[in-house]
Amino acid sequence: MSRSFDVLVIGCGPAGMSAAICARKYGLNVLVVDDQVAPGGQIWRSVETKAETAVGELLGKEYQVGTVLTNSFRASGALYEPGTQVWQIEPEWQVFLSRAKQAERVQARFVLLATGAQERPAPFPGWTLPGVLTVGAAQILLKTSRHIPDKPVWIAGSGPLPLLYMIQLLRGKGRIAGWLDTSPSGGWRRGLPHVAGASAGLKDILKGLRWMRELQHAGFPIVREVTHLRAEGDKRLESIAYRTAGGQIQRVESELLLTHEGVIPNIHMTSALGCDHEWRDDQICFAPAVDNWGETSQPGIFSAGDGVGIGGARAACVRGELAALGIAARRGKVSAGEAQKVAAPLRRRLEVELSTRPLLDALYPPRAELFAPADETVICRCEEVTAGQIREAAAMGEPDPNQIKSMTRAGMGPCQGRQCGYSVAHILAAAQKKRVEQVGFFTIRPPLKPLTLGELGSLDIASESA
Repeated sequence: MSRSFDVLVIGCGPAGMSAAICARKYGLNVLVVDDQVAPGGQIWRSVETKAETAVGELLGKEYQVGTVLTNSFRASGALYEPGTQVWQIEPEWQVFLSRAKQAERVQARFVLLATGAQERPAPFPGWTLPGVLTVGAAQILLKTSRHIPDKPVWIAGSGPLPLLYMIQLLRGKGRIAGWLDTSPSGGWRRGLPHVAGASAGLKDILKGLRWMRELQHAGFPIVREVTHLRAEGDKRLESIAYRTAGGQIQRVESELLLTHEGVIPNIHMTSALGCDHEWRDDQICFAPAVDNWGETSQPGIFSAGDGVGIGGARAACVRGELAALGIAARRGKVSAGEAQKVAAPLRRRLEVELSTRPLLDALYPPRAELFAPADETVICRCEEVTAGQIREAAAMGEPDPNQIKSMTRAGMGPCQGRQCGYSVAHILAAAQKKRVEQVGFFTIRPPLKPLTLGELGSLDIASESA
């Protein structure tokens, strides 16, 4: 017989843990599943084992404070099953998942998606060469194993994460060969209209300015307004080429390049569930449309955290609490009036936590060339489909993303379009002279994660219905 829960939380980062803690306070029966082996998500990855070590000291107080939430989560009474992959969600919220090579169907009255964000796919010539990684991947290695590159590393990209990683790298005695800042010119001119609104987050702004000063005094070259980035090499990265603000092409030798162009909501599950999505001009991405409790257009499916819009860990915690509170009200565990009363200070907190976001989005938009990659650029890493091949297919009438998928196989690999979906949409939009939101995104089909025949065979549905 399948197990049944009031709430199934998918993801155990800041939003998922906060939602589980709040839901348990109202007596809800909660199952939390996550494909990671321990709670924390990306921002607090491995915090339970690393917070009190040299790694925790290197990552700083904002990382170490994650133990407070993980301890509360462990004590909440929510059933927690790490190392679990959700590969299908069906109507009436039957959730199919696998753990330790054993598949299972779980029944849930409500499903709360707390799947967080992903780094924005940033294709450029040579980005698939060994030796080219994302800053997020490098930070995972730092958090899990205190891996610091033994040779000087080049950083290319923009946004807060490269700044944070470079600070952490320097404090860990790592070496930076140089920073190729790809932020478009005129950042403060774009950000000026948002400065007053960001005043509530002054502490975070000052912290960012301190990082900038520390990096400027570190002694490595900082090249601003970089465009036309290329990674070059035969079988692995050997050099990096780029265009300066003055139009000159420069080339430097390198064995390791870390890139980053911001983060975007992970919409894989909300897309698969047929939830309505909105185009976010401020963050240049799709995000699920949710009400003020985090409920999507699919009744009973909630989404919280960076999966509904990038806001950071503290905002994700508040969004998780609000979603759990909304579910508790829907379940009759708290009256609607009391729920609104409890939610009021949470909503004010959320406004404060999100106050700096418009400024950051204005300062650090992704460079325009990411949306118009050169023809030789590999767009779909899984199937090795280039931008030129996608443009050739786009010229055959007015295909939508799913037709491009069938014509080129872009989006058919293991990542199911997570890495190429936006690039395909932008190329199609340019070819058809439309906006990206008019073109849309791939349709996501099950299984949502790779599934073996052995796992599928272990699913004993017949005995459940007997």
